[in-house]
Amino acid sequence: MNDLVFMHGLNEEPYTTDKIIAECSNNQLKVVKNLIRNHKQDLEEFGFLHFENAKLPGRGRPQKTYHLNEQQATLLITYLDNTPEVNQFKKNLVREFYRMRKELNQRQINRAIEKPQRKSLMDAVKDWPHVTQWSYRNMTQLLLKRATGGMTAQQIKKQRHVKVALDGLTLKEQERYKQLENIAIGLVGLNKTWDEVKGVLLLA
Repeated sequence: MNDLVFMHGLNEEPYTTDKIIAECSNNQLKVVKNLIRNHKQDLEEFGFLHFENAKLPGRGRPQKTYHLNEQQATLLITYLDNTPEVNQFKKNLVREFYRMRKELNQRQINRAIEKPQRKSLMDAVKDWPHVTQWSYRNMTQLLLKRATGGMTAQQIKKQRHVKVALDGLTLKEQERYKQLENIAIGLVGLNKTWDEVKGVLLLA
């Protein structure tokens, strides 16, 4: 039941795709796409029908992948035949949308809680005897890499479709980032050098 529902950032609602619906309901992708096109007006009563164009290897023309929010996906599934696969997928999708909404709410709360801590780090770095014009950027990059298992801010933005890297962290990564940020604030407050700070954070 993994990867049925996706989420980009903290300000966008969770969604599933036409591909997921086709695969998990045991329907052909072209059947699902036709249903979306035929019922586009109905689906758009529940929000704008988002999509992305991705070029597939070996094919000249990009393929359109639809992104459907919870209401759109629920409505679309009612247009499919009630096979055992479709009925099971309905239940799985409802559970996954609920789980993702719950995670989104918690991530939004965590992000709000972390903002004052981030300001504390900025203030500490500003008064740090070892500060350079790159200190804050380097510190943030290191914290992100340690929290995500090696991803830079740019990689997070690109892969998770967010404008601010911190908005793309999972719940687990948020907790890790917060822990590392606290350590960094303490080390900077003790006037440790960048190499000393980096050494401790790499082992933390």
